[in-house]
Amino acid sequence: MKKLNIDYTATAVNSGGRKGHVKTDDGLLDFDVAMPKEIGGEGGKTNPEQLFAAGYAACFGGALGAVAGKTSLKDSEITAKVHLGNYGPGDFGLAVDISVKIPKAKSLEEAQKLVDAAHAVCPYSKATRGNIEVTATAIE
Repeated sequence: MKKLNIDYTATAVNSGGRKGHVKTDDGLLDFDVAMPKEIGGEGGKTNPEQLFAAGYAACFGGALGAVAGKTSLKDSEITAKVHLGNYGPGDFGLAVDISVKIPKAKSLEEAQKLVDAAHAVCPYSKATRGNIEVTATAIE
């Protein structure tokens, strides 16, 4: 494994797990979290999957910007869907579907090439590669 030269570190602290509280060291994030109703929780508050989806979408957008070259990303949109599921009793996992709309791309094929290039360099994609199923698809 290559040694990472650290440029920035984000720190968050959770107490109470999925039915608890999350706060970053700088205080910019400071809120309660809850289990989604779909898995037996009370809902009404954000959850780890939403936070992961938001982070992945933003990170993927940055990676897309890094590989876009002369293709304008004006009006582009990245949607990350993070799925929570299981492989059997007590064996939980995630999967991610990323949909990328690049209206200024010359074609859907060109857009997919940019999506593939972004997926190759995105830090979230690198972190999940080989660990969970991630699809990254250009859409119209």
